[in-house]
Amino acid sequence: MAVQITHVRFGGTTRTESSIVMYRWVNPTNGKTGDNDKPSMVAFLEGKDGAAHVGAGTTRVPVGVVRPDSGAPYLRTYADGKWTNNLVNLPTF
Repeated sequence: MAVQITHVRFGGTTRTESSIVMYRWVNPTNGKTGDNDKPSMVAFLEGKDGAAHVGAGTTRVPVGVVRPDSGAPYLRTYADGKWTNNLVNLPTF
């Protein structure tokens, strides 16, 4: 299943990918929506059929899991062969 991440929630005043604690998403195929915390979304993306993106059409950017040397894994967009920060620019909820 692939989902489009539409909104994020930060865990404090710092707005970085690693400080996002919740994700709101929609399944473009069936319209189902939901919210998941960071560990759940990391597990979803690392699962066999999990995939996520930000945007649609020509602005669609895939989301991947970053595993830093220290700290918890987090999500980040990956465009044109490099990690980008599209998630931080999404609306908050």
